Amino acid sequence: MAQLIHFEERAVARLRERLGRVEEANDDLIAFARGHSDAVASIHAAVLAAVEADSIEAMLEIVTCDWPAILGVDSAAIAILVGDCGFRADSSGIERVEAPFVERMIAGLDPVEVRSVSAGHPLFGTPGAGRIRAEALIRIDSGEPYPCGILALGQETELAMDSGHGSELLLFLGRVIAATFRRCISSR
Repeated sequence: MAQLIHFEERAVARLRERLGRVEEANDDLIAFARGHSDAVASIHAAVLAAVEADSIEAMLEIVTCDWPAILGVDSAAIAILVGDCGFRADSSGIERVEAPFVERMIAGLDPVEVRSVSAGHPLFGTPGAGRIRAEALIRIDSGEPYPCGILALGQETELAMDSGHGSELLLFLGRVIAATFRRCISSR
């Protein structure tokens, strides 16, 4: 005698499982799109703040004091070379540093490096670097004879680093800083 096999139950179970995976992937995609949209909006706000700078000093203050809140990061620091003079800035102010210090920081640096760390880049300073668990290092290339340097953005929590979209946005921030430096120097 032949036995009747019920394919329908297994087929429905498989379809439900596949539907669950598709819904989960869709939720992940929506969350990513919302996060990316928020990041783009933050970058736009940071750029608009930078456009207001009428001097290099004002730009350094905007980057180190305003950008952390705008971009949703915990810390921002920047080091630049102006001729043969080096400068480092963070939320506590601007200080002069040795030019080789800045040169070593930017030597071999990719245009953008985003990474998790056990301690932040030395650019964050002694007490600040110890709290940083994720950082973005962004090269600032203004072209000769304008300033060049490095921007460091830090988070006190580890981040899941993902696609290159964030790197493109960060590279854009570095280019905005470079363009602002050129504009400020050229308008003197």
